[in-house]
Amino acid sequence: MVGTLRRIRVLLRMQRTGPLVGAPAAPVPAGVGVRTFRVGQDEDEFLRVNASAFAWHPEQGRLDAAALAGEQSQDWFDPSGFFLAFDGNDRLLGFHWTKVHPPAPTREAPAGAQPIGEVYVLGVDPAAGVPGLGSALTRVGLEHLAAQGLSTVILYVEGDNDRALGLYRKFGFSVAGSDVVYAR
Repeated sequence: MVGTLRRIRVLLRMQRTGPLVGAPAAPVPAGVGVRTFRVGQDEDEFLRVNASAFAWHPEQGRLDAAALAGEQSQDWFDPSGFFLAFDGNDRLLGFHWTKVHPPAPTREAPAGAQPIGEVYVLGVDPAAGVPGLGSALTRVGLEHLAAQGLSTVILYVEGDNDRALGLYRKFGFSVAGSDVVYAR
């Protein structure tokens, strides 16, 4: 039986290249502190905020302790690129987990390929109530990647996540590709 296919999900790959010139200032809001992830200490709070921030997401919102441990065991995992924002009561408000992809030679660029940074996961607890926190965390992560000499940064975002798309566009990201899921 042949039926009509309809688009049910679009995952966009966005990219930016070059320095952060022209990006929003995005200071860390007053009363908020940012530090890096502490392995063996921050997992539970991260999972709590991640589940809340991504309750609507089919994969990210289902991340559990075992899957997080699996991510932490990957060669690319670096807690110095995993930023956590806390209020004055030490309550986790949001996070920006960055990733660095090692150089991958391709047929088009067989040698001299450069590493690429990634906004791996950016999330803010919906109950945080801190305007500008997503922008501030985005900037912190991008500055971290730039300090490592990375000029290209990618990210993946749901095509219907207008709020995230607006944020990423403010920081100079543009759509570089997409994956579409169809269903009958």
